[in-house]
Amino acid sequence: MKTYIQPGESLTIPAPADTLSGAGVKAGVLFGVAQHDALSSDDLSIATVGVFEMAKTSAQAWTVGAAIYFIPASGLCTTATTTGNLLIGVAAAVAANPSATGIVRLNGAAPAAVT
Repeated sequence: MKTYIQPGESLTIPAPADTLSGAGVKAGVLFGVAQHDALSSDDLSIATVGVFEMAKTSAQAWTVGAAIYFIPASGLCTTATTTGNLLIGVAAAVAANPSATGIVRLNGAAPAAVT
């Protein structure tokens, strides 16, 4: 197919801020996990699909399949549908309350708008 570019499991974008490997990255309604450290505006490869251990709101319990959102201001994942949070995937494992991390399966799709 003449218009095909790549599978899209990872993309290279300008880093929206100084970023550490493994951090969540939001660019508009695009979300991915940084595959390496990058300074603001440098090329940054992000994984847009896959299963990742992500920092979460500690005072939440997650159930398998719960919708997971990214909080841009804190860099944490949450089940809260608060305005400004971005739907990024689902919980792939139970996460206790309290716990610092949870397992997230990225949905690989950009939502029509931020919640």
